[in-house]
Amino acid sequence: MEKNCKSEVRLNGKVIFVTGAAGFIGANLVKRICADVSDVTVIGIDNMNDYYDVRLKEERLKELSAYPSFIFVKGNIADKQAVTDVFKQYKPSVVVNLAAQAGVRYSITNPDAYIESNLIGFYNILEACRHSYDDGSVGVEHLVYASSSSVYGSNKKIPYSVEDKVDDPVSLYAATKKSNELMAHAYSKLYNIPSTGLRFFTVYGPAGRPDMAYFGFTDKLVRGEEIKIFNYGNCKRDFTYIDDIVEGIVRVMKKAPSRQTGDDGLPVPPYAVYNIGNNKPENLLDFVDILQQELVRADVLPKDFDFEAHRQLVPMQPGDVPVTYADVSALESDFGFKPETTLRDGLRKFAEWYKDFYVNKTCSV
Repeated sequence: MEKNCKSEVRLNGKVIFVTGAAGFIGANLVKRICADVSDVTVIGIDNMNDYYDVRLKEERLKELSAYPSFIFVKGNIADKQAVTDVFKQYKPSVVVNLAAQAGVRYSITNPDAYIESNLIGFYNILEACRHSYDDGSVGVEHLVYASSSSVYGSNKKIPYSVEDKVDDPVSLYAATKKSNELMAHAYSKLYNIPSTGLRFFTVYGPAGRPDMAYFGFTDKLVRGEEIKIFNYGNCKRDFTYIDDIVEGIVRVMKKAPSRQTGDDGLPVPPYAVYNIGNNKPENLLDFVDILQQELVRADVLPKDFDFEAHRQLVPMQPGDVPVTYADVSALESDFGFKPETTLRDGLRKFAEWYKDFYVNKTCSV
C-alpha cells in the first residue's frame, strides 16, 4: 500500500485513548488535544511507576486535571483487564500508545520491565483494538504507537530511512520496539486495524525524562558532579523538540492508512511507519556547549562555572550507536510537516523550565 493512501479521521467529538498519559510525550499530547480539539474526551492511563522522579509525572497530571475533557485512569497496560475495561466503558475511536519502558541502558539491567510493558502491554492494546470491531461496531479508526530510532541499531547508512532493514538491534529496548512494528503489521493484516508507528528521535524539552542526557547532565552539573561524554564526544544525535513531536503525532492521528482489498481478495494491511526527527544531527560536544551556555543564561549555573573541570570524555557504552539521523521525507510528503525547532531554542526553554521547577521551587535534584 502506498504511504500517501490515507483516510481522514476527525478528532472532534471523539473519544481518544492515550496510554502513558503522565509521561513526557503523553502529557504534552493530551494537553494539545484538550486545548485544540472541540467536544473531545481524552482517556489517559499511566501506572505512575518510579523509573524516574514521580514528581514530574504528578506535576504533568496536575496540569492536565485543569481540562474537563480529560479523564485519568491509574493502571498498567500489561494488565489486560484494565485495558479491556477502558475499551468497554469508553469505546475509543483513536488510540495512541505511548506507554512503554523507555531507555537503552536500563534494558541491559532490567529486561523484565521491557517485556512486560513493551510486549505484553502492546499486545493487550492490539487485542483490545481487534475486539473493538466485535458485533459490527465501528471500533478503532486509527491506532498510533510509539516506536523508536533505536530500531536502526548498527545501521551504517545515514540518514535513516523507514525503507532500511532494521534487523540488527543493539539493545533489548530496540528489539521490543521493532517487535511492536511487527505485531502491529500482523494485526493490521489479520483484523484490518489501521495503524501507524512513529520512530521518535531523541525527544527533549521542558519537564522531560531525567534519564535523557540533557536532563541528567544538568542535574550533575548543578550538584557539582562530573558528566561523562561517551565515545569521546564523537556521537551525533538527531535531537527533536517535544512540540515538534506532538505536532507530528496530531497530524498523523488525523490521517489513517486506508483499508483496501488486494488482488488476492484479502485485506492489504492498513499499516505505515514514519520517522519523526529534526533531520539535523548534532555533535555531542556542540550539544553540551549549547546546554552549558543556556544553563548559565537561565541562572541555573553561575557565570564563572568551570565546565572543563566537570566533564570527562569516555569510550562508547553498550547499547549505544555513534549517530542517529532521521530521513523525514515521507513525513513531509504525506503530512506536510517537518520538525524545525533549533537545538538552542529547545535547550533554552528546557533551562528556563528547570530554573522554575527545581531552583525557584527549591526541589532537590
